[in-house]
Amino acid sequence: MLGLDVAAAGAAAGHEVIGRSRAQLDVTDPAAVSAEVSTSRPDVVVNCAAYTNVDGAETEEQLASAVNGEGAGNVAGAADALGAWTIYISTDYVFDGSAHEPYRESDAVNPLSAYGRSKLAGERAVAAVAPSSHTIVRSSWLFGAGGPCFPETILRLGAERDELSVVDDQVGCPTFTCHLADALIGLVSAGPERPAGILHVAGGGQCSWYEFAREIIGGAGLGCEVRAGKTADLGRPAPRPAYSVLGSERGAPELPDWRAGLAEYMSAKVPSR
Repeated sequence: MLGLDVAAAGAAAGHEVIGRSRAQLDVTDPAAVSAEVSTSRPDVVVNCAAYTNVDGAETEEQLASAVNGEGAGNVAGAADALGAWTIYISTDYVFDGSAHEPYRESDAVNPLSAYGRSKLAGERAVAAVAPSSHTIVRSSWLFGAGGPCFPETILRLGAERDELSVVDDQVGCPTFTCHLADALIGLVSAGPERPAGILHVAGGGQCSWYEFAREIIGGAGLGCEVRAGKTADLGRPAPRPAYSVLGSERGAPELPDWRAGLAEYMSAKVPSR
């Protein structure tokens, strides 16, 4: 989902883009990663590869860690060896959600889930193998046209049902992948001015999943009623941070409000609305 938008944004900005799917390049294979980077000889590697099944990671933590942790290190190490910069995409799930104001880059991490632990392992692997040639971009609640996402699910369920229950006790920053992709390509284009270390880049504003769902249903003109539910009632395997709003103390790129991203998404997905 994000990778497709990054490739499109990079091409639109005039960069030569080399995209590799999972089938073409397995980031858990260090020899394959090294060979690909050596052949392509990029200036910047944007690592959008990830194991993203939050609940699945609870029983497949070894696999999640292989992709999100060791795999991220493989990519960054191969890039650094050839003098290329790595941009690694991380997540708000590295935090435990106990805060009451936006998390900054320097705030203490404490992931609650196997997925969060695997992404934090990736951050640490990237920083270890490419200490002076990486940017870690934490984002949150990604949605876009290129893959399965929350708005797609809500649109489908809203068309099938008269009523939906969506949790109102998780708050975050929905982030449209086209907006995030533009920001990532901005970092690529910054050259020597590219910031090192961690940046928080997420959609502007904040909302609960319930508020997000209401906006989706309303924007699509569906008659489905959205009711507020609680996370505890879902019985999901992986714990979620109750509050994972991201802010920046480092002057990170600012994205449009999440509602603007949703409007763009809806225009593509529901063109007749």
